Amino acid sequence: MSVMDAIKTRKSVRSFLDQPVEDEKLRTILEAGRLAPSASNRQEWRYVIVRDRETRKKLAEAANWQTFVGEAPIVIVACAETDNHVMDCGQLCYPIDVAISLDHMALVAAELGLGTCWIGAFNEEKVKAILDIPEEVRVIELMPLGYPVDSTTKIKNRLPLNMIVKYERW
Repeated sequence: MSVMDAIKTRKSVRSFLDQPVEDEKLRTILEAGRLAPSASNRQEWRYVIVRDRETRKKLAEAANWQTFVGEAPIVIVACAETDNHVMDCGQLCYPIDVAISLDHMALVAAELGLGTCWIGAFNEEKVKAILDIPEEVRVIELMPLGYPVDSTTKIKNRLPLNMIVKYERW
């Protein structure tokens, strides 16, 4: 599968098979995240891999009772160990860098036949308490990972390029 094929077929998965993810596939996905670029090569991302069923259920509760989060065989909890560095453009590095790393993971997961879903609806303090994450570490996203119940893909509803791209000037 090409990178463009992974981009075209990747979708948000909210229903997972009760099938474990092989360790080798998880390592490949994590390696893709590790190799992502980051501002000034800061690499502030940190990941907690949660396989324990009871812990996943607690994370689903902390994610506004999104039960599918706990039904995935793995939840990747994406964090940032950060000094809150701001780039010259005025943006914090860590949310962007963690997102790039997670996107690398999501695309490799798609290539390997696995599904993911970006979860930003959660209570950070509850997630920290469940996983004993230090106060100074930020929790950025939760990403359930597993084999999708439905592996079909639909054409994505996206704006055409002429609505989102400007050349030379706005």
